Amino acid sequence: MPMGFRPFLHPLHGLLLAFPVALFTLALVTDITYLQTAEIQWTNFSSWLIVGALLGGGLVLIWSIILAVVSRRRAHRRPSLIYAGLIAIMWIAGLVNAFQHSQDAWSSVGVTGLILSIISAALALTASWVAHRTVREMAR
Repeated sequence: MPMGFRPFLHPLHGLLLAFPVALFTLALVTDITYLQTAEIQWTNFSSWLIVGALLGGGLVLIWSIILAVVSRRRAHRRPSLIYAGLIAIMWIAGLVNAFQHSQDAWSSVGVTGLILSIISAALALTASWVAHRTVREMAR
């Protein structure tokens, strides 16, 4: 490793973070597909993907809160709080999205479900971007 390079997250945490990133993004794709085709099975796929993202995201959320609490270094403190906040908001938006997708047919996706899927996917991608920066980059 180059001098001064310290990863922000443990590699296992990065693997767990891949679940909400991939699954929330795929849920957005299946929502868009449902709105284009009106085939009800796409809403089922979205619901399953959102639940999977929430399960993986729950583990990431617990880990990120622990990381924020125990980070003693000044360089880690602010990024870990930002990261934990993004993960928490992502998880809450995903939970609301899961409740939205539990409704029947068109009302499960519609405008509200699509917007919640966009927010969940965007927050997951943003959290991933924050998490994979190095401490040295954050200190600048």
